[in-house]
Amino acid sequence: MFTGIVEKRGEILSAKQKGMSRVIRVEKPASWILKKGQSIAVDGICSTVQKFGPRYFEVTYMPETLMRTIARGYVRGRVVNLERSLKLGSAVEGHLVQGHIDTQGKVVRVVPRGSSREVSIRISSRLMPFVARKGSISVNGVSLTVASLGKNIFTVALVPYTLEHTNLGGLKSGSEVNIETDMIARYLARLVNR
Repeated sequence: MFTGIVEKRGEILSAKQKGMSRVIRVEKPASWILKKGQSIAVDGICSTVQKFGPRYFEVTYMPETLMRTIARGYVRGRVVNLERSLKLGSAVEGHLVQGHIDTQGKVVRVVPRGSSREVSIRISSRLMPFVARKGSISVNGVSLTVASLGKNIFTVALVPYTLEHTNLGGLKSGSEVNIETDMIARYLARLVNR
């Protein structure tokens, strides 16, 4: 479980195909103490640390993850958002994020608003029932508030801090992002449908 408050950014050091899976080596933040089996959100993907060294950690993504996320396109040099898992008793400053990506979204518009930006993202219409105006959504692991909705598009406002401290500052029209809809909305929809 995560909160969608990105702690650090890291660079992809290598990305190698291994059979049906993909092994990603990520730059380890200098101050982080890691252990095998630990969960880290990499662009919002709940990832298990399999191996690490003083300056890196490795995770492996299976076909299901590669199909649903942007991880299949990770290449050396790409910058990713990093967050360690939530500890019991910690403050939840964003919203509850599972790290279970629902889909990939595509940026359709980036509009500057002074030092901030509004970013509009297209997702599958089947997921729009889980997106609410003023509700929470995770984009590349960043907890954001939905500003407005269209048929299959939602818009978020990115403040200067988010633009500077996450990889969302580099988004442009055509960029692909990981999307996790609000966990509570998903469970409520399932209960209502039953």
